[in-house]
Amino acid sequence: MTRPKDLDPSSNPRALLGCELRHARERVGLSQEALGAPIFVSGSFIGQLEAGTRRMHLEYARHFDEVLGMGGFFARNCKAVAKSKYPDHFAEAAEAEAEATAIREYATQLIPGLLQTPEYAHAVFCDGRPTATDSEIEELVAARLERASLLDEPTTPVLWTILDEALLRRKVGGPAVMAEALRHIATLGRKRRVIVQVLPFSAGGHMAMGGSLKLMFFADAAPLAYLEGFRTGRLEDDPVSVADYELAYDLLGASALSPRESLALIESVAEDYAHEEHQP
Repeated sequence: MTRPKDLDPSSNPRALLGCELRHARERVGLSQEALGAPIFVSGSFIGQLEAGTRRMHLEYARHFDEVLGMGGFFARNCKAVAKSKYPDHFAEAAEAEAEATAIREYATQLIPGLLQTPEYAHAVFCDGRPTATDSEIEELVAARLERASLLDEPTTPVLWTILDEALLRRKVGGPAVMAEALRHIATLGRKRRVIVQVLPFSAGGHMAMGGSLKLMFFADAAPLAYLEGFRTGRLEDDPVSVADYELAYDLLGASALSPRESLALIESVAEDYAHEEHQP
């Protein structure tokens, strides 16, 4: 069997812990399933820890130290992994997103963070956090734009996003902000950096009406699904559940407009906003 490739420990703390976890587990002859069973996590979850796509929490670190004879190494070092610039409910998803080779996302109410412009992100945070200070808003915007820099890479991750028509019509920040935001998405689509589809109102009901969905795929780990609600979010790694979410996403894509039709609609709505901005 081909051994997993070594990760670059200098890239992030999760990579270092993942490397050490894999080497320690193999040294004592445990499978991923056997290591995870006593703490009620799957073998795929252990694999994601080893690949650096999931965060190691303290209760898991203590178990690994005891079972693998690491003398407290994981407990001491997992604190570095816990620090994040993102909200608690999203921090682990953002970290996994940065390691993904492919991302599929269905968005219902807001343009996905990876596709947002600075002005749109600023409007989102101002509306969502009415008591936040200017400096807090700027920190949030900066973190979001840092996430979006993933798309500066020409090919990875492959991003396929399905936008509900509702978010095209929701006037976040005013017509000028919306016109720019939609043109930005269209530009990325025309450059073939992202695949964009729009799920029109005419599509009717579907499996994902309960909220947004993000699927993340990795070179050396099982895929993850991220489900987000109002200031809450959950990562799902159970293979059966993730497969169900993949089916839901595929059905959404089948019901959505084609990429060509979607870009035409996005550009048309952007023009409507631009005309609205210049009306007296």
